[in-house]
Amino acid sequence: MKGLADKPSYIIELLEGGVTLEDVIDGHICEQTLVEKSAFVVGDLGALMQQHVCWQSVVPQLQPYYPVKCNSSPAVIEVLASLGLGFVCTNKAEVSLVLEHGVPPENIILSGVCKQLAHIKHAAKNNIQHLVCENEAELSKISRLHPNAKLLLQLSTKAHAAETSMPFGFSLKSCRHLLEAAKEQGVQVVGVTFHIPSSCEDLQEAYTHALSDARCVFDMGVDLGFNMNILDIGGGFTGSEFQLKQVESAVRPLLDAYFSPLSGVQVLAQPGSFYVASAFSLAVNVIGKKVVTHQWDSLAQSENNEDAEFLYYMNEGVYGPFSRKLLGNAIAAPSVHKHVLCAEEAVYPSSLWGPSLDQLDRVVERCLLPELSVGDWLLFSNMGACGLEEFGSSQLPIYYTVSTCDWYEMQEAGVALDSAMKNFSMVQYSA
Repeated sequence: MKGLADKPSYIIELLEGGVTLEDVIDGHICEQTLVEKSAFVVGDLGALMQQHVCWQSVVPQLQPYYPVKCNSSPAVIEVLASLGLGFVCTNKAEVSLVLEHGVPPENIILSGVCKQLAHIKHAAKNNIQHLVCENEAELSKISRLHPNAKLLLQLSTKAHAAETSMPFGFSLKSCRHLLEAAKEQGVQVVGVTFHIPSSCEDLQEAYTHALSDARCVFDMGVDLGFNMNILDIGGGFTGSEFQLKQVESAVRPLLDAYFSPLSGVQVLAQPGSFYVASAFSLAVNVIGKKVVTHQWDSLAQSENNEDAEFLYYMNEGVYGPFSRKLLGNAIAAPSVHKHVLCAEEAVYPSSLWGPSLDQLDRVVERCLLPELSVGDWLLFSNMGACGLEEFGSSQLPIYYTVSTCDWYEMQEAGVALDSAMKNFSMVQYSA
């Protein structure tokens, strides 16, 4: 690398002349092979731009508000802020982070089910007016500490309740009481928010119920004299353009019926994983290997390998960047660096473990891989939504890249290195 600026917060490697993300990964693996073989992350900031373009083309009627808890990497915040996104924060630290990157207070929503008093005070101090409220206890705290707040009431949905197995938000039956309580306490209510998880199998039914209920809440709010003008349809966007089009197909006719453009209602959404999942890849090193023998049924590929299972130990596990495994989220099998699988090559039942020797530290429970050796590298893609605070706690290096094509497109979208992205220094990648 060359052309470093005066100690910028982030250095972006500009990929020119046909250089690919794979070339960057190869280069950093070569570097690590010569030293301690530490795991590392590569972030493709151009992928953020590509997802932004996709969002604007498929659902231009939905204003994106990025949930910071999905990935709080300052580089991500800076790029998305420069693209004009709003932000949903759940605590004081997240609010401070987005404010530091020049996001105006009116583009920030303080969410969270049970907000600490200090977080509400911090929002009031920084003129962040939009807060999510889901029950009377929260309303009482907000009315006392932030009387000028503008509330978005958290409406419960059947789809979300089925996913979390616990009550979340207020029901349509209790909304009148909550609205009247807000009126009595002198707190403004300006809209409704809800969430349909990406695991929902019947999007049409889920959004029909949610938007119908939201319309009822809007009407009750208007009857009580509130200026109801914000609808937030939440997250649940996987990052797939196909899934985004499914949501658009389910939502568009309902919005036209219940919240037409002529109504003046601002419609928001919270695409978290959609923006960041594909932008980050994690490279880990195999540090140990063990062979066990027992009978496998459907995974066996030949008579010679059906009794063998390989246990591979990696230098990162669930107490680091794979922490979402502890929450019940599956980790997809990785690819093997510099390995092209041939049709006739034997593959074996394998499991991938972190370095702790803890029974909980099994990252991938069962997959088929060619036989690996200690020192081989594994590449996990779509790691951007696991939260880079886990990467940071492990002090993993993060290498940011962008192709010249994506960088020009970002500039055309209004991203300027010398103004919107002051903490970045662009350098030419040299292998």
